[in-house]
Amino acid sequence: MAKKKAAAKKAAPKGGKSEMLVVASKVKAYIKSKGMMTASDSIGALNEKIYQILDAAVCRTQANRRSTVKPQDL
Repeated sequence: MAKKKAAAKKAAPKGGKSEMLVVASKVKAYIKSKGMMTASDSIGALNEKIYQILDAAVCRTQANRRSTVKPQDL
């Protein structure tokens, strides 16, 4: 059980958001298919960027007095 807790702590990004939104293996496979390698901290940075995009989309949605995030909000 201790191993699971340690793994969960390691997977959390540093930017304050705790849940991983990206599938690391899929991202790594995509980058590898382009003939490139993935740095160890790239997945966390990508996850943080996705949080930023989603936060901005939510703000835009609220500014437009809607409760549904639409593609144009992204």
